[in-house]
Amino acid sequence: MEIVDQNGNPIPQHQKENKRVLAGILAIILGGFGVHKFILGYTKEGITTLFLTIVLTIISCGIFSGVMWLITFIEGIIYLTKSDEEFFEIYQQNRKEWF
Repeated sequence: MEIVDQNGNPIPQHQKENKRVLAGILAIILGGFGVHKFILGYTKEGITTLFLTIVLTIISCGIFSGVMWLITFIEGIIYLTKSDEEFFEIYQQNRKEWF
């Protein structure tokens, strides 16, 4: 299957590096730190994830610190259940930042 960009131009094979497994595992293990977002090139979203984790932990004295970890755990499962082509198209080619 040939992958094309939004203009219909084929993407060369060397640009098709798929980060699905790496991003999925990092989202499950280190999700609250936003590492998986940085791996995918979503710097703003990675910083947002890290910031929200820290703020929720401080404000709630740790009670709600698991909220971001749960969200990123679910995001990791979503990443890992997609096919390589589907993940590449959605998260790397079309740049869908959240879920």
